[in-house]
Amino acid sequence: MNAGGDSGGATRAALAAPEPGKVPRVLTIAGSDSGGGAGIQADLKAFARCGVHGMSALTAVTAQNTVAVEGVWPLPRDAIVAQVRAVVNDIGVDAIKIGMLGTVAIIEAVADALDLVDSSVPIVVDPVMVAESGARLLAEDAVDALVRRILPRATVTTPNLAEARVLAEHSEHARTPCAVGDTGAPARQARHGRRASPRRDEGEELARAVRTLGPRCVVVTGGHRERAVDTFFDGERVARITGRRWPDGAAHGSGCTHSAALAAYLAWGFDPLGAARRAKRVAARAVRDGLREIGRGAGPVDVFGLARRCPPAARAKRTSAPQGRGARVSEPA
Repeated sequence: MNAGGDSGGATRAALAAPEPGKVPRVLTIAGSDSGGGAGIQADLKAFARCGVHGMSALTAVTAQNTVAVEGVWPLPRDAIVAQVRAVVNDIGVDAIKIGMLGTVAIIEAVADALDLVDSSVPIVVDPVMVAESGARLLAEDAVDALVRRILPRATVTTPNLAEARVLAEHSEHARTPCAVGDTGAPARQARHGRRASPRRDEGEELARAVRTLGPRCVVVTGGHRERAVDTFFDGERVARITGRRWPDGAAHGSGCTHSAALAAYLAWGFDPLGAARRAKRVAARAVRDGLREIGRGAGPVDVFGLARRCPPAARAKRTSAPQGRGARVSEPA
C-alpha cells in the first residue's frame, strides 16, 4: 500500500492543462437547492473559488432549506440534454461534475447527454443519495441505473461511507469472497461492522469494491470520523487524504463543494490524487468557515470566508441576531 506519491501509473499522469491564459470551463449537472447551500448553487461557488468558469445543467428543482427538502420536481429528458448541448456546442467543457440525479429517467437522460461530450473530458460523479437533512434524493430503483450508465464513465467518484456501502452491494466483491481469507464481501461486512481484512480499513475495502463498477478512481469520503480521512484508490495505490475535522462548522453542501472543487482541479490539469487533495482542503475550510447562523438546521458551507470579511460590528450583529423563519440579518455597510 502506498500512502501518497504522485508518480507512476496510468492515473498518475497529469491531465491536459488548459491553454495558457485560458480559464478552464467546468459544467455541473445536478439539482438546484433553493436555500443556496448545496446542489448547483454550491457547485458554482466552488468553481468560482477554484478559478474556473462554471456552467450548469439542471436535473431537478428542489424546494429546500437547511431543515428539509420539501419538494423535488425532476426536469424532462429533453430539457436536460438541451442544456448540455447548448454548453458543449458553444462554450466547450474541460471537466464535468455530476451530482443529484434522483430517478432512472434522469440518469438515462444524463447518460445520453454525456454522449455529446468528448470522451477525454474528466467526469466527477458524486452519487448523491441522501440530503444533509436526511431526505432521500436517489430512488431505490435508480441505484442500478447509476451503476450501469454513469459510474463506468467517471474519472473519479466521491461517495461517502454510507453511499459507498450501497454501491458496494452492486460490485463483484459483493458476490465473491475476498482474497485475504475472510468469509464475506466488503459491503456485507461493512454493514455488520466487520473488517474484510486485518490490514485494510472499511474505507479501503469499500473503495476497492466501488472501483469494480467502472470508475477510474474512487475517493471514499469520511468527514464524520475523529479525523476527516478520505480514502483514494486508483486500481494500483491507496492514499489516505487526511484533514482536520470541524465538528462545530456548518456542513450543508460540503459533499457538493468537495466534488465540484475536484472537478475544477482536474480541469486545471491536476492528476486525480492531486485534485482530490486540493479539493479536500477547499471543502474543509468551507466547513470551518460555514455560516452557522443561516437557517435553523445545518448551515451552509462558505468557500469565500464571507463572515470573516464582515466588519467587526457587522459580525456582532450577525451572531447576535435572532435566527429562524423571518429573521433578518443586517448586511455590512
